[in-house]
Amino acid sequence: MEQVVLLAENGTAIGVEDKAVVHHADTPLHLAFSSYVFDASARVMLSRRALHKKTWPGIWTNTCCGHPLPGEDVTSAVVRRLDDELGITGVTPELVLPKFRYRAVMADGIVENEMCPVFRVVSDVVAAPNPDEVDSVEWVPWDEFVPSVLDGTRDISPWCRLQVAELVELGPDPLKWETGDAADLPPAARP
Repeated sequence: MEQVVLLAENGTAIGVEDKAVVHHADTPLHLAFSSYVFDASARVMLSRRALHKKTWPGIWTNTCCGHPLPGEDVTSAVVRRLDDELGITGVTPELVLPKFRYRAVMADGIVENEMCPVFRVVSDVVAAPNPDEVDSVEWVPWDEFVPSVLDGTRDISPWCRLQVAELVELGPDPLKWETGDAADLPPAARP
């Protein structure tokens, strides 16, 4: 059974919990990641979460999210989940938001509560979505995506909306964003 790493407020690991039971009305703080795959034209690959997912089923979001396994390097977790969810291989994730953290509540009361470093991947790939994880994908020009997220006209996951608000601070061209410092990751996610 897949497990997630539970965190103290300072980002240190304090235990593990089965992923299948960690998300509920009082979800403990845990380690996650988000990734954004861009092509050479600065289009971002969005994914629509599978309709049977426990949290935010059927919602459009960034390319891929997930949880590092206990003892797994967070960059390796990004590579693993891109392959598992979308059949994307041979990529090199780059850390862009090492300190991102959020808490979001679904209409039914289920809570997400994560320290969630954000990564950029640049690759002109053709995705092969795993239907257990992803319903569909769409490539969208970043310069069209950002305003639609920030003005609320695009229905997107709450974490993606918050991440985009921080990512725009890195500059208008996602292919030119400076990478973040791994020393700023939560201690449980540092290499």
